[in-house]
Amino acid sequence: MRNIVNTEQAQAWNGYEGDHWASNQDRWDAVNEGLNSPLLDAASLGRDDRVLDIGCGAGQTTRLAARRASGGHALGLDLSAPMLARARDTARREGIANVSFEQGDAQVHALAPAAYDVAISRYGVLFFADPVAGFGNICGALRPGGRAAFICGAYPEENEWLQAFAELRDLLPIGGFGKPGGPGMFSLADVDRTCEILSAAGFEGVGATRVEAYGTWGRDAADAAGFLLGSGPGRHLASRATPDTRARALHRLTEILRPHEKDGALRLRSTALLVTAVRGQQ
Repeated sequence: MRNIVNTEQAQAWNGYEGDHWASNQDRWDAVNEGLNSPLLDAASLGRDDRVLDIGCGAGQTTRLAARRASGGHALGLDLSAPMLARARDTARREGIANVSFEQGDAQVHALAPAAYDVAISRYGVLFFADPVAGFGNICGALRPGGRAAFICGAYPEENEWLQAFAELRDLLPIGGFGKPGGPGMFSLADVDRTCEILSAAGFEGVGATRVEAYGTWGRDAADAAGFLLGSGPGRHLASRATPDTRARALHRLTEILRPHEKDGALRLRSTALLVTAVRGQQ
């Protein structure tokens, strides 16, 4: 893979994190599934649209977009080779012919100019080292008047999984975890800054709305707590604690999550920004 500027992200998503997400595709899809319809509805996908999915991961949103644009095509772009392998395999098994996947850094990847009608992303545009350059590259890949819709992390205090982590502050080195900033999961949480970034990148009509959805994190509290502490930010935090402290954190997190058990599942609310924009006619 050539032309990478986000090297730390490339290393993470082609190492443990990428392998973990690929092997747990169904679980992560269940966590984020409630955001799919808001994202795709905002993108207003037409039957013949050419769709670019940024940070597509294991490809759920790419496949959903391809189904809506059944006479067009959807391309998923991601840094992670393990996740893209899973995406290709799933698309083959589901018999979706109008979808393809490429490995690349969206900030600098050589995207064909004005080749797409729509760009979408579910949490895949949060890690640009230079967000103006990253969104500028995406904007240039859209035809004049092309649309964009992105789900971005926002409102840390209104995400129930983060609320649960906050109650572990005396056990794990959480520090500023969950605060807006970048690059990272809340790099676009400041609406005014996000609008400025997209405008500087060449987008017009930038808007942002609050969306929320419930996702399934596990069968029960114990299952969800183990999953939360075994992946992503949870794994990073737990790795910095002693084995005894990790065990205590797991026990406490399990008890914190118990009130969210219902009907054989552990569901938590996520709150995000849905950002929309269009490329100018020039």
